[in-house]
Amino acid sequence: MTAHGARPRPLTITLDGEPFAGTEGQTIAGMLLAARRPSWRTTSAGSAPRGVFCGIGVCFDCLVTVNGARDVRACLRRAADGDVVRTQHDPLPAAATDAGAAS
Repeated sequence: MTAHGARPRPLTITLDGEPFAGTEGQTIAGMLLAARRPSWRTTSAGSAPRGVFCGIGVCFDCLVTVNGARDVRACLRRAADGDVVRTQHDPLPAAATDAGAAS
């Protein structure tokens, strides 16, 4: 129940096309964790799974793309009905092979 006694409205988001149910007021990370989805991003080096680490927006472990906007912290972003969320994996930049680039 909310502070005014009303029940929170249900909502649905998708993560990489998979629907997740939640209620108004939940963060994207909260919805995913409630659905037992502990990770939704991989690291650039080693592709290690990442989800929530700090939970307060200080780190960058929970980054997702929401409705086309990249680098959204899932722990801070309140979910809205119909949000389209995508996982992120950014490979490391290729090493410079040009001899002049290393100067």
